[in-house]
Amino acid sequence: MDLVIVVILLLVVVLAFKTFSSFVYFTAIIDLFFRIMTLVRYNIGIKEISNFIGNYIPESIPAIFDKYSSGIFYTLLIWGYIILMIIFLVYITKTFMKKK
Repeated sequence: MDLVIVVILLLVVVLAFKTFSSFVYFTAIIDLFFRIMTLVRYNIGIKEISNFIGNYIPESIPAIFDKYSSGIFYTLLIWGYIILMIIFLVYITKTFMKKK
C-alpha cells in the first residue's frame, strides 16, 4: 500500500512540475517526512499514535524498497536513491552558496 501511495505522489509531481529538480526535491521531502514520522513514532509515548504511524507510514524510502524488492533490483534501487540524494545535496549546497 505504501509503495502505491509514493508512486502516485511521484507521478503527480513529475506531471505537475515536469522538471527533474522538482522530482529530486519532492523525493527528499517525502523521505524526510517518513523519517520524522518514524522518530515521532518511537519517541511519542502514546501507543495509539505510535501504532497508527507504524501501520500506515513507512520508515523511509529505502524501507519501501526493502519491503517490495530483493536481490540485484534492490541494489539498483538503493544506488538510484543514493545518487538522487547526492543530487539533492548538490542542489541544496548551490542554493546555500548563492545566498551567501
